[in-house]
Amino acid sequence: MRKLWFLGAGLLVTAALLAVPARADSATETLYKTKCATCHGPDGKGDTPAGKKMGAHDFTSPDVQKRTDAQLSEAIAKRKNKMPGYEKSLKPEQIKDLVAYIRELGKKN
Repeated sequence: MRKLWFLGAGLLVTAALLAVPARADSATETLYKTKCATCHGPDGKGDTPAGKKMGAHDFTSPDVQKRTDAQLSEAIAKRKNKMPGYEKSLKPEQIKDLVAYIRELGKKN
């Protein structure tokens, strides 16, 4: 009975850990800084000089945060308005990591 309890507790802990979204690692932060921060800023608000000039979206806004991961991934991958597309220079996993990073920026606001 005791072994069964520990097994059940272990499964619950594992399930809880899998349900928590991944936090951005230093590679993703560096990627964001090199590809996104010039326009969107370190905080994602899009209020940098380049961001204001180009009309960069505020990643912390409810409008951006309500978009699906697929919509955000497509926005990063495909060229839209003045923003370049990154599907040829970034791997799908990197785009997924940037979406997670954008989600984290939204939580900080």
